Amino acid sequence: MLLKTIVLIILCFTPLCGYAGIYGYIDERGVYHFTNIVPVGKKYHIVISEKNASFLTKHVDLTKGLENSNYDKIIMHHSRLHGMDPSLIKAVMKAESNFNPNALSNKGAQGLMQLMPDTARLMKVDNPFDPDDNIQGGTKYLKFLDSVFDGDVELMLAAYNAGPNRVIEHNMKVPPIEETRTFIKKVKYYYDKLKKPNEG
Repeated sequence: MLLKTIVLIILCFTPLCGYAGIYGYIDERGVYHFTNIVPVGKKYHIVISEKNASFLTKHVDLTKGLENSNYDKIIMHHSRLHGMDPSLIKAVMKAESNFNPNALSNKGAQGLMQLMPDTARLMKVDNPFDPDDNIQGGTKYLKFLDSVFDGDVELMLAAYNAGPNRVIEHNMKVPPIEETRTFIKKVKYYYDKLKKPNEG
């Protein structure tokens, strides 16, 4: 009963775009984790199957928090400066950090747009936890990927998540990485909602 309660709480705060299942595993420190991405290289068990997740998502507001306007002025400024769609920038931000400027992933990605340290340096970001600096870097990186992949949004997002080399290595196609494919679905879902806020 306790497990079911915990899972329902997680569903309220975790986007389940693409109707992924919920998986549980214990890490090296003995900490139990829930995720909607199949844990690669981990011994895991299925907490909620994809079929049941599909049913449950009908009762969960996947756009919760999307109305956050704390960074809209900064997004607009850098989107105009670099010629990028502000809705795409915001959708990436929502998917990456859920608008948490102090977000830090277990892989080392930092800030609102979850910039890896090498990417942050490449984009001349001095402080990845400063919203303006981070959004500037993330927007510049999206612009760079836009030019590399000739405006193909799916390839841009795949490269943002998995790195441009992975996309190029897979003959300019989305690499078969579950996390990357889930990320693309998330961003496209948020992007669509931001472009058409009164639909659905």
